[in-house]
Amino acid sequence: MRLDYGTILAPPSFNEEIKRNGLIERPASGLVTLQYCCLSEINLQVDGVDPLALFGQKNKNLTILRNAVPEVSITSRGSNVKIKGEKKFTQKVKNHIEMMVRLLKEQHELTEQTVIDLVKGENPFATKLSNGRSNKTILHGRSGKPIKAKTVNQQKLINQAERDDVVFAVGPAGTGKTYTAVALAVRALKNKAVKKIILTRPAVEAGESLGFLPGDLKEKIDPYLRPLYDSLDDMIPAETLQKFMDTRVIEIAPLAYMRGRTLDNAFIILDEAQNCSTAQIKMFLTRLGPTAKCIITGDLSQVDLPFSQKSGLRRAIDLLTPIDGIGLVRLTADDVVRHRLVKEIIRAYEKADERRRNRRSSRDEEE
Repeated sequence: MRLDYGTILAPPSFNEEIKRNGLIERPASGLVTLQYCCLSEINLQVDGVDPLALFGQKNKNLTILRNAVPEVSITSRGSNVKIKGEKKFTQKVKNHIEMMVRLLKEQHELTEQTVIDLVKGENPFATKLSNGRSNKTILHGRSGKPIKAKTVNQQKLINQAERDDVVFAVGPAGTGKTYTAVALAVRALKNKAVKKIILTRPAVEAGESLGFLPGDLKEKIDPYLRPLYDSLDDMIPAETLQKFMDTRVIEIAPLAYMRGRTLDNAFIILDEAQNCSTAQIKMFLTRLGPTAKCIITGDLSQVDLPFSQKSGLRRAIDLLTPIDGIGLVRLTADDVVRHRLVKEIIRAYEKADERRRNRRSSRDEEE
């Protein structure tokens, strides 16, 4: 990246013109105070990245910058960016663009949400992973695309699963808990570390009554297990997956079917564990055989159990994570890899929940 500076020192005679351009505000008293203002023009020559990927479709990323720092003028032509305005603001935009270039070079992508997070003062490198040596491929998907951890906490989940036999992965929707867990299970099967994969989740309706479902037993329960099928479809060719299903090398079943079994030499994933009762989680965990590996995923903010029934996931975490060999990874809104708005939606609900808890705490104190 080549950088050229141009700096103008505006004398007092230019003060009125500067005020008209919004660079110096007139004091509330109405009195005009003569002062000096340092204007700056920075020309950035962006090398080593695709300008379209950097600036975004229809310059959406530049628009985000302009809206975040309206005090400056930002124009682009090809790989050249010109920034004009007061020096402290032009320097701020320059720093943002340099960070965007670095992100694009290291991660090979630059989403609108990443740029939004950047201008809000967040450090994307604190949560997102680069494609360096530390971020190893878990496995290659059906199309040959490498499947890797995208965030620091996803990498923590991978490391924890390699270290502990039982891992709890909790966090909001869209953070890649299930997808990462399924990728680890498929890798273990391909490497012959296990002989089978067992994927299970409780058959709980998400806040609505579905009533009678047509078909045989498999057709009735498949809708509840569809997210697990979707993850497998990304990683295993269709014919191979069907063969694994037919020979029960890969088994997808409701949690109730685990009772009475011993699950050994297998990689087991319990998904949507927030919808399990304490008895169900205890039943599931006591099925594990001597060579089993297990990941339990859940989102404690989306419990679909009846109001009279408490989720057993929170109690299981409190009771069991102090045990050696049982790990815990907490993912947050910063790990969301879905649509850019999902992170904002999660944060809005988290803030509302926090306000509700504070009001409830205040009422309890008054009583």
